[in-house]
Amino acid sequence: METTRSADRFGKVALLMGGRAAEREISLRSGHAVHEALVRLGVDVEPLDPDATVLERLRDGGFDRAFIILHGRGGEDGQIQGALDTLGLPYTGSGVLGSALGMDKYRCKLAWSGCGLPTADFVLLRDETDLAAAAELGFPLMIKPVHEGSSIGMSRVESVEALEQAWRAAAEFDSLVLAERWIQGTELTCAILGREALPMIRLETPHVFYDYEAKYSADSTRYHCPSGLDVDLEARLRTLALRAFDVLGASGWGRVDMMLDAAGQPFLLEINTVPGMTDHSLVPMAARAAGIDFDDLVWRILETSLEQ
Repeated sequence: METTRSADRFGKVALLMGGRAAEREISLRSGHAVHEALVRLGVDVEPLDPDATVLERLRDGGFDRAFIILHGRGGEDGQIQGALDTLGLPYTGSGVLGSALGMDKYRCKLAWSGCGLPTADFVLLRDETDLAAAAELGFPLMIKPVHEGSSIGMSRVESVEALEQAWRAAAEFDSLVLAERWIQGTELTCAILGREALPMIRLETPHVFYDYEAKYSADSTRYHCPSGLDVDLEARLRTLALRAFDVLGASGWGRVDMMLDAAGQPFLLEINTVPGMTDHSLVPMAARAAGIDFDDLVWRILETSLEQ
């Protein structure tokens, strides 16, 4: 790649990383990798770890745009996007609407189901009185905080007694908790870059599900890319992923997670509008399968800020 081809057109870039969400450490790891790539690419970049003064620093720092690599609340939920809109600073990835809907697992699933897209049956748990409705979905169930990522606060439950315990554990992270019918089958993810659905990744883990440890530290997780799926089936699933992305108003780049049950029926799980960019992350892996190296991927993500 010609790293000097047009780096000047980006001007001075604020790399937003870290933050105060539960995924702070992963954001810092992603941010360091992206920062190194931007430096190699000749981009004028300055890392910023948002705190109470972040808006003043963005306003007074002479920045022309922002590269958002904040994971979770405050960075992936529309908050920083709205602030940047107010400041008139373009940024990478989804805008306020797509970010907010993508981070809210409950409203994300409402939008998908309302548009006829397949997603597992679910119940919103606001308090203890909703547990009975969740149990009616049948066991096992997946319990997850509505506004967290990286599998934080998630657990699989197989009984009414375990359901209450899991709900209370998830409620420590969020006042809203989602109970979702467990889908047994093949776990898949599809990275989105611009208007392209990248090669899908099939995940295998000895863990009960693809949890935080399996994502970021376990050596036992296996990633298959190419996925090994039938070519026509993968093409249909990639089209579904793009449709799921579009329904939420997401744009730029991201990732759509889904399950494929034993009958070959897909079920959308959730989307990530600011996915990880660590050495264990899935978007760089899918990009490599498409012939896009890490630096080129970072460049193309930064280019999404030019579209605003």
